[in-house]
Amino acid sequence: MSKDYKQYFADAVQNVRDEGRYRIFRDIRRKKGEFPKATWFREGLEEKEITVWCSNDYLGMGQMECIVEAVKSAVDTAGTGSGGTRNISGTTRYHVQLESELAQLHKKQKALVLTSGYVANEATLGVMSKILPNLVIFSDEKNHASMISGIQRARCQKVIFAHNNLADLEAKLKSVPLDQPKMIAFESVYSMDADIAPIEEICDLADKYNALTYIDEVHAVGMYGETGGGVTEERNLAHRVDIIQGTLAKAYGMIGGYVAADEIIIDAIRSMASGFIFTTSIPPSTAAGALRSVKVLKLTPEKRESLHERAKMLKARLRQAGYDFVDGPTHIVPLMVGDPVKCQAISDKLIEEFGIYAQPINYPTVPRGEERLRFTPGPLHTDEMMDELMSALEVVWEEFELKREKVA
Repeated sequence: MSKDYKQYFADAVQNVRDEGRYRIFRDIRRKKGEFPKATWFREGLEEKEITVWCSNDYLGMGQMECIVEAVKSAVDTAGTGSGGTRNISGTTRYHVQLESELAQLHKKQKALVLTSGYVANEATLGVMSKILPNLVIFSDEKNHASMISGIQRARCQKVIFAHNNLADLEAKLKSVPLDQPKMIAFESVYSMDADIAPIEEICDLADKYNALTYIDEVHAVGMYGETGGGVTEERNLAHRVDIIQGTLAKAYGMIGGYVAADEIIIDAIRSMASGFIFTTSIPPSTAAGALRSVKVLKLTPEKRESLHERAKMLKARLRQAGYDFVDGPTHIVPLMVGDPVKCQAISDKLIEEFGIYAQPINYPTVPRGEERLRFTPGPLHTDEMMDELMSALEVVWEEFELKREKVA
């Protein structure tokens, strides 16, 4: 590579640095059985014990002994990798059982497991225009990057509607002929804004204007509903949503994504989506661990209850102390900073001086000027850990001269 080409790359990275949104990857090692505790490896060989406050392993299932044993047992039985794509030797008994369990979870006829939640969205949405001629996809403006990428891959007409705005969605649905294929793509829990979509009302509009519905339940499966089927289960709406997408990488503590729907829809996706057809399937051990995790969470609603209790506790303490945070109806707690440089500096100080790991969230994940620290309190975050967090925030907020409005 010539020097001139390298300069383009160097300039691109420098632009990101200059905007204060250069991403720092924390080198950590989680401690099995002690989550949210971990070891942070600083530059060189220095180690520091930390508490993780930003993990997507919301319930600590990746640390649970029975899940670990399921993974080990599958490795002992079947080895490591799957050996191929799903069509060429990569469909194992573990994959089949997992898909059956996920279909039951969402009360759908079939489910299809893909290599990640991102791939599940991209592959499924991306193939829809091949299945539905002249398709128009209506996409919530705050949909995840994977959904946006999938819609772009579809190369069909797309219409963006204002976030959770039913009037805007209906006005745009009206502009398309009733008999033209349509799909409304949205999320249940929006992970950066901690709010929930008006699912029932969106389904009503879908019925009225002859549209399919596609919901991303990534930040809800395992954590909402009687058995962990997400917000659609909690609100008894799963039967009204045509395609439910989820992940195994958050509440279930593993890796992988999936979609669940009627058998003919799943058959079409598995037959035509290149993101599914041409990639090696997840390892049998991963499928086995995910299967165990889904089964365990179906039968342990107390884990979900504890998660939401912890989130409510942290919100109450932040509210009392006057912090600017998104006080939404979900388990996610975004603490607003509003400046990319300060957001990174606060994160640095929290981990370096207090052993608290909270990753800054900057553009393009959130709009410029809405930078934040995103806290995900879980069942294993104790009152003592919350005390430590609140004491640390008190110090750094004063140091960086950020406003608070304490409750009288």
